[in-house]
Amino acid sequence: MMGDILLGIGGIVISLINVYIWIIIIAALISFVNPDPYNPVVQFLYRVTNPAYDLVRRFMRTDFGGLDFAPLIIIIALQVVIVILTSVMRHISF
Repeated sequence: MMGDILLGIGGIVISLINVYIWIIIIAALISFVNPDPYNPVVQFLYRVTNPAYDLVRRFMRTDFGGLDFAPLIIIIALQVVIVILTSVMRHISF
């Protein structure tokens, strides 16, 4: 019973991580076209992604040749978290 609850919570967490990955991808793509900063969608994307970008930038340099690799670093880290969570959930189900 408890294992099923943990599997359900783990599935929800993985789904939320996947949604955040897509938000990061959309924000990175929008940043290439120089969007209107007063657009509510753009403001939402910046408010959701900038704290994570700032966290990564605090620990490492992410600007190389005019390109910011913070979104890529965050996506890779979140993919690692998904793999670890999936592995843990697989062991819980046995």
